[in-house]
Amino acid sequence: MKHVDFIVVGHGLGGVAFCEQLRLAGKTFVVFDNNSQQSSKVAAGVYNPVILKRFTKVWNAQIQLELALPRYEALEALLQVKLNYKLPVLRRFSSVEEQNEWFVASDQPVLCNYLSTDLIKNTNAVINADFSFGKVLHSGRIHTTQLITSYRKYLRDSERLIPESFQYDQLHVVSEDIQYNNIQSKYIVFAEGFGISKNPFFKHLPVNGTKGQMLIIKAPNLKMNFILKSAVFIVPQGNDLYWIGATYERDDKTHNITEDAKEELIRKLNQIITCEYDIVDHVAAIRPTTKDRRPLVGVHPQYNNVCVLNGLGTRGVMISPYVSQQLFNHLEKGTPLNPESDIKRVKM
Repeated sequence: MKHVDFIVVGHGLGGVAFCEQLRLAGKTFVVFDNNSQQSSKVAAGVYNPVILKRFTKVWNAQIQLELALPRYEALEALLQVKLNYKLPVLRRFSSVEEQNEWFVASDQPVLCNYLSTDLIKNTNAVINADFSFGKVLHSGRIHTTQLITSYRKYLRDSERLIPESFQYDQLHVVSEDIQYNNIQSKYIVFAEGFGISKNPFFKHLPVNGTKGQMLIIKAPNLKMNFILKSAVFIVPQGNDLYWIGATYERDDKTHNITEDAKEELIRKLNQIITCEYDIVDHVAAIRPTTKDRRPLVGVHPQYNNVCVLNGLGTRGVMISPYVSQQLFNHLEKGTPLNPESDIKRVKM
């Protein structure tokens, strides 16, 4: 029988963040991962403290950034890869009215540290931006594909990875221990993303799942060194590659790509840039979203050693270290969870 402190199920952004919390605390753990969590791998990885559609602050943005950025710096050292690309986010204005809304928002105490009051003039001949840009401060992107791939190798090399699907019917929960085949553990944490819909312990939780489709284009003449937010995000990936996205589809829960979504993204992109480009990839994933835009973190109402970390939505890069620390401190120190993310807010 193998004894560990934690079993972690899932290896997306939430799973990686919780594993890092365990590693830094000197806890023993194993991770089940069947490579099914695509949303973390294909995410843009943008961290941005402002909701640019409504010019409002992201929930707990300051706390999240203060915790997340040092964690990614530590991961760069551990994995010996570049993860954090500190790039400004420029919001493209389509009218004078939008400019005015930006300046009103930048005057608010909760946003003044994140929104520059300077209009950024467009100097790129292949970008349509007659009304200039607004600049978001303290932003950038995490290379999520590199993170997931490199951390998986780290887990494999350290003999913590179990590369197979988790079989719920093989899990036996007793008062003090979790038993799964030949593994005995104090706790199990499910960080499965939209896969939670098949989990018998937590399938009652309201993880809606929102499908997103994204394009990767190659545009040698675009020459962008910032993240552009307009009708779509345009996110530099290096080597003249750019991430374009994303769609929001609430009914389709498949990973199938569609021509309709591709045409929608191309139409929106063509309103922003005028240079030629080639589409080199088209991908789809299901984001683990919730109606109240808050994560779902906590302990099963019947089994106090069966836990969940989910509902990270479109901001997994920023929020995952925060909720991972919350859950760990709750289990190990008895610290109360943030009631806005605690699954106790959900009626059974």
